[in-house]
Amino acid sequence: MKVALVVGWYYPDGRGGTEAYVAAVAAFLRTAGHEVRVAAPEAGLAGTRGYEHEGIPVWRYGVTATPTREEGRGTIAARGAEALHQWFGREKPDVVHVHAFVTGLGLAEVQAARAAGARVFVTTHAARLGWICERGTMLHDGVALCDGIAEPGKCAACVLPERGAPVAVAGAVAALGAGASGVARDLLPGRASTMIGMPALVRENLERQRALYECTEKFVVLTEWARRTLIANGAPRDLVVLNRLGAVPPRGGPKPGPEVRPTVPPVTVGYVGRMDRVKGADVLARAVTLVPRPAALRVIFRGAADTPAERAVVGELQSIVGGDPRVEFGGEVARAEMGGVLRSLDVLCCPSRTVEGGPTIAIEAQAVGTPVIGSAIGGLAELVIDGLDGRLVPPDDAAALAEVLRALAANPAAIVDGWRRELPPTRSMDDVARDTLEMYLG
Repeated sequence: MKVALVVGWYYPDGRGGTEAYVAAVAAFLRTAGHEVRVAAPEAGLAGTRGYEHEGIPVWRYGVTATPTREEGRGTIAARGAEALHQWFGREKPDVVHVHAFVTGLGLAEVQAARAAGARVFVTTHAARLGWICERGTMLHDGVALCDGIAEPGKCAACVLPERGAPVAVAGAVAALGAGASGVARDLLPGRASTMIGMPALVRENLERQRALYECTEKFVVLTEWARRTLIANGAPRDLVVLNRLGAVPPRGGPKPGPEVRPTVPPVTVGYVGRMDRVKGADVLARAVTLVPRPAALRVIFRGAADTPAERAVVGELQSIVGGDPRVEFGGEVARAEMGGVLRSLDVLCCPSRTVEGGPTIAIEAQAVGTPVIGSAIGGLAELVIDGLDGRLVPPDDAAALAEVLRALAANPAAIVDGWRRELPPTRSMDDVARDTLEMYLG
């Protein structure tokens, strides 16, 4: 079987959880005897290029780095994406599995794959669930978990303040309705058009989602919450498949259990991941400042600071904690070092501001015997049993997280070691890939 895994970004320029997921599935399929290709857009690339990553052929196609409003919304195919359409025609894969929607990889590309004769599958790794959530986090007003039901007025009122509109303006636009919003959008220029057109965009997104279902064999989600939300928004029940996230076990295996190596003060809490505000590292930083200095606590932040945006996040964290001697900063963790870093932590903290399918790092932590404190949303809420093998706190609630940190610092052996004894078996990416292959063959 010839399989094309198409993703919005890939190694070496992308190094996140989605890329790791695709790489693991690709390796499993190749070992199982199938012919595998990875394809991904590359903004600003002139033409196309090919290379190998871990023995898998990768094909990159250049798309515009300055998309028009229509290209950005996915109303039309982005410039450069026609190369992917042609690639489908040349390669003629039996299966095309799409793992992200970005500029240059959208509905038009799914339709092109179907037109080339491929069976098309989609896995949604992001909180948008395709085109359901325009805000991209599934948090209503950025604070509380949304009920997940997308409606033009409701979603416009949620997303517009995030994009700079006063709340009163957002309410007025939301009240327009999708029809009037679309008419007004076409009469106005620039930013005003984008703002007033939000209800119409939400309606168009839902139409795009329905069109996606029509040319997709299965729509794969990583959490039960995502499965229920898609169905509540009109997805056919038999189209949606739950394939929970797994992880490649970090090198070195699990650390000694609490009977052999009990947790001792100071309790070490770590954040390991992307330096992106949506990941909520600043929530942990603010929580630390609420825990009195005598507390036996050590907090470590690890993540890349290669881009201006990442450096800005690190700068914000450093500003929040000031010169607190309990806090340390380190760079990105190499894959070969991940097991050692996670084993060195007493607890991993994942204070996400978005409904994630994992995150992968939380599964990796549990695999080596390190419990997780996380936001009570998305995959974290299904991965951690609050109070039994970790803790869950409301998203963006530094005070609630601080209370957990205070308790850990006061009695790490009783709390952390109790969690360690209850950690569940972890799901591997081989499990995920095996289920994926069965889906292809089904």
